Order: sequence, then C-alpha cells, then structure tokens
Amino acid sequence: MNDLAALMDEGERALEVSDEEVRTRQVPMDLHGQRLDKAMAQMVPEFSRSYLQQLIEQGDALIDGRVVTKVSTKVRLGHQVQVTLRATPQSQAFVPEDLPIDVVYEDAHLRVINKPAGLVVHPAPGNWRGTLLNGLLALDPLAKDVPRAGIVHRLDKDTSGLMVVARTRQAMDALVQLIAAREVKRQYLAIAHKPWTAPSPTTVEAAIGRDPANRLRMAVVDLTYQSGKAAATTIEVLGQNAMGCWVQCTLHTGRTHQIRVHMAHLGHPLLADAVYGGAKAAGMARQALHAWHLAFVHPITGQAIDLRSELPLDMVQALADWGLSYNPPR
Repeated sequence: MNDLAALMDEGERALEVSDEEVRTRQVPMDLHGQRLDKAMAQMVPEFSRSYLQQLIEQGDALIDGRVVTKVSTKVRLGHQVQVTLRATPQSQAFVPEDLPIDVVYEDAHLRVINKPAGLVVHPAPGNWRGTLLNGLLALDPLAKDVPRAGIVHRLDKDTSGLMVVARTRQAMDALVQLIAAREVKRQYLAIAHKPWTAPSPTTVEAAIGRDPANRLRMAVVDLTYQSGKAAATTIEVLGQNAMGCWVQCTLHTGRTHQIRVHMAHLGHPLLADAVYGGAKAAGMARQALHAWHLAFVHPITGQAIDLRSELPLDMVQALADWGLSYNPPR
C-alpha cells in the first residue's frame, strides 16, 4: 500500500475547502532548464512534487498559455507557468469522517483502538473514504498535525483487533522506534485449515517478499535470489481436531501479511483467506485472524501498557462449529 501521507500536506488539505486555485509564476534564472515538475515544486513549495505531477499529467499546467502534460518538459527563464490546483482523490481522502471507533486506552500521547474486521486503515485506490484514518481525523483534532493521523502500524482490512495510534509527533517517532526495535509485543489468534503436526510452539523464520508469480500477494522467498525481508513468527497451538487448528501467533517482525504467509507456507492457510489458499469454512467470511494482545512500555511516561481484546463473535462461532474450545491464552 502506498504511503499517501507523502501526497498530502497543508496546501493540499486546503483544497478540501476550495475546489480549485490558479497559481501563476515566472521562471527565475536558478530554475532555467529544469524539468517542469521540479520547477513547479520549487515555485509552489507547499505542494508535494507527486501531487503536482498528477496535475501536469491531467492537463492542469500551462507554459506561456500552452497546455503541457509531460512532467519532463524543460522550462526556460521568463516562462510564465500557470497551474490549476485541483483536489485529487488522494487529497479529498484526508478529510474527517464521523466513524465509530472503539478506543480501549488513551492518554495525551497515544490511544489504542480495537479495529473491527472490514475497516480499511489507510485511504487507497478503491477505498478513498471511510477508513480508520478518516475516523481518527474526526475523533481527534490533534490528528491533523501528525503524519498519517498517528497510525504507526497496520492491520489488514479483514483482520480485527488492537492497534496503537500516536497523538503527537513525539509519541509517533518513539512508537516507530519501539516497533523497529521489536519492543512492542503483538500476538494474534487465528483459525487455520488442517490439524497441526509440527512441534508447538514453533518459530518460523522465513523471509517474505513479493510473490514473483503474483505481484498482488506476498510469499516466502529465498533472499539469495529474490528481494524481501527477514520475518519471524512464533506459533503455539491452542487446540485442534481433524478439520483444523486454533493457534496463537507472536510477531517478531512486522512484514506485510506475515502471519497469513507463514501459516500458508506451513500448509495451514487461515480460514476464508482466499488470497493464500484458505477456503470459507465454519461460517467465516473473512480471514480468521484477530490481533488480541498488545503490550509495550509507554514511550513517554514509562508506564507498562498491556491490553487484550476479546475474540470477535464470528471467530468464537467458528470455533464452536468446529468443536474447538475457546480458551484464550493468559
């Protein structure tokens, strides 16, 4: 998923109120011979270059009254460059929306939310509105002053559970460092196909990168031949029968789709996880994955934060349908 915060600054946010604004600038000597997009980024510095490139390509830039659509067009000393600043889908996405957000902990520096399955975390193609980011902007007036509204890690759309969100830039930077140092404990509960046969607990250490056969998904890769990043997950069996297993997964790294990829790699795709080979079963209509336990030392106050989230009803019912007991780990 693209980091859309790079496309959104204070200037672009202003376009949510005004549909468009025309800016005209004369090319100075120090920009003579520069590409149009680079020159515009200097002449209209409150807007990101990526955003300006989109406007050029859609015909919103003129040089001496002539429409130019190539970002690589060279500008000359004295050229009159005019650009119509229009709101893009990306810039329109970063607006507050009143959404129900289940806050399980908050203070002046951060909050922890319990994300429901089906809620997208960041705006992206196909989901420009109605995301967690939109809800955070409405919930907290401080969110607009923090990159990505304070979101420091993600859950997939159909994964439920706990997420920590920063309320200040200081807290955000500190939380990012904690996560990078693997000092945030993140544990998930999952229901998977096939009975477990490996030792329990077992730690999977298998690098993850883009699937060379399908760029829309991730896969376990050999770093000798493919690009990717090291990934480690500890898996503990909580229950099983002839149909499948009920497991706790502890993340030691935070790669895209890590648990889903590692479980599928072991031959145990999650229920209803069609991307990685999981079939719908036991009434599950979304991947059977829930971020149930989040623990860390508060990066500002030093307080120990240790939170747990009840298993959602669809997963409780799935366990019951398969005859597995719901005994949450301690």
